[in-house]
Amino acid sequence: MAAEIIDGKLIASQIREDLKKDVEKLKKDGITPGLGVILVGADPASKSYVTAKERACDDLGLYSENIKLPEDTSEKDLLALVEEMNNNPKIDGILVQLPLPKHIDTDKVIMSISPSKDVDGFHPESIGKMLMGKDTFLPCTPHGIIKLLLHSKVQVEGANVVVVGRSNIVGKPVANLLLDKSEGGNATVTVCHSRTKNMAEITKKADILIAAIGKAEFITADMIKDGAVVIDVGVNRVEDSSKKRGYRLVGDVEFNTAFEKASKITPVPGGVGPMTITMLMYNTVESARNR
Repeated sequence: MAAEIIDGKLIASQIREDLKKDVEKLKKDGITPGLGVILVGADPASKSYVTAKERACDDLGLYSENIKLPEDTSEKDLLALVEEMNNNPKIDGILVQLPLPKHIDTDKVIMSISPSKDVDGFHPESIGKMLMGKDTFLPCTPHGIIKLLLHSKVQVEGANVVVVGRSNIVGKPVANLLLDKSEGGNATVTVCHSRTKNMAEITKKADILIAAIGKAEFITADMIKDGAVVIDVGVNRVEDSSKKRGYRLVGDVEFNTAFEKASKITPVPGGVGPMTITMLMYNTVESARNR
């Protein structure tokens, strides 16, 4: 059995077409959605993500401010810049690209973003509302995963879902969204992590397996139930001398063998990644609509 590929690029492009129409309507009412992005330092992966976000804004017709700061920027200066964006009427959403340099308190920066502009969905107020099932900005990668499942017509309600990874960015929030009494929720959810014993026994029971542990090809075919849906969130660089750039990207799932076991699977790249940026755009447009 070979799996059906869940094409994140295709699904993301379909959502963006709808967003373009929403942006056009808002502009007719005199409102141009605006996103402010702050990048501190020169982390290659972060720079790549920020560039992709810039392209997405251009493609959708959003106003964007992209500020790149040196690695040694002080926490005080960064907080002052966030406050400027909080008070800028052109900016509907603020994103501070993570990770930040070690001398800056990430939690303090996240909490300094106005909840009304928290399009990353990381502010404690946003997280609290999400846990309560209230309307709020949802974290982009978890929200993107739910959208992937819905667009791929995966039966989530009543399904046995196993999430491997418990980060605040993906694991914990996606587990809560899958539990929620809403479309794309009502699943029975188990969360595995680095201290889980006999993990393979748990993952093999999953109708839907979500890998977000940050370890290259950690999930192997013998950990996957026949016919399971596999969502691979990981993006890991593996040395490969045959590639011009000296590496290749792989997920948290050993794709080639999992492909023969699963019923549906996301590739890396081209699976969850495009959805993350698309849901950031979605939240920014929603923020402008709220304005």
